[in-house]
Amino acid sequence: MNNAIRATPQAIAAAREARAQIRAGFASPTAGMAPGMTQANMISLPADWAFDFLLYAQRNPQSCPVLDVIEAGGYRTPLAEGADIRSDIPRYRVWQHGTLAGEVTDATDLWEQHPDLVTFLIGCSFTFEAPLMAAGIEVRHITDGCNVPMYKTHRQCRPAGRLSGELVVSMRPVPASRISDAVMITARLPAVHGAPVHIGDPAQLGIGDLSRPDFGDAVRIEPGEIPVFWACGVTPQAAVMRSRVPFAISHAPGHMFITDIPDTAWQGG
Repeated sequence: MNNAIRATPQAIAAAREARAQIRAGFASPTAGMAPGMTQANMISLPADWAFDFLLYAQRNPQSCPVLDVIEAGGYRTPLAEGADIRSDIPRYRVWQHGTLAGEVTDATDLWEQHPDLVTFLIGCSFTFEAPLMAAGIEVRHITDGCNVPMYKTHRQCRPAGRLSGELVVSMRPVPASRISDAVMITARLPAVHGAPVHIGDPAQLGIGDLSRPDFGDAVRIEPGEIPVFWACGVTPQAAVMRSRVPFAISHAPGHMFITDIPDTAWQGG
């Protein structure tokens, strides 16, 4: 991250207002909120799993780009002054032995019950959507007011310690004439997944039906558009499921942590 690049006061105010809305009960996907500001995925695991996950992220940097690590029991991050990671995400998922045990909109009690949680903030592709739209490339799930579609693939991430799992991807339909632009724009932001991992035929990723995403909502694909797939920060949740981690908390897919860091801070990083 380029620490010399700072958000404008107006942009930081918009990010803080978004977090205040979330803390007050907003529980919907965050795509399009505080445009131009970095959004992050979140995964919290017991301390004795933290090294395995850090190694997993290091071995799979495109799907798990680490933006910050919060020490055991902590809930503050320098990426967002005054934010509380326990309450400033719209919706959390609770995992027990790899199984989804429920969802909550405030995880403060869970942090108190599990004081050894180490939290990882992972880059999110929502961050590069503002640059795409600024270039005139429509982001369909924002246009249609729904969640981005996400799919498990048959590509396996490189395992680490006790963790293994599939690559998860997000999909955005892009006009064929604008695909090279979309690739160049997103490639400048490797800390939030960077360039696409696949363009075109979803069957080559093991995806049988685009109308049935594993997470999020299906979106329209218009004539002349091609599905474009980016690595997704839900990949850690697939590892939690596959590896049967005893306990974990994550964001619900599409419900991100909004930071005070502008998207431009990650360009070329």
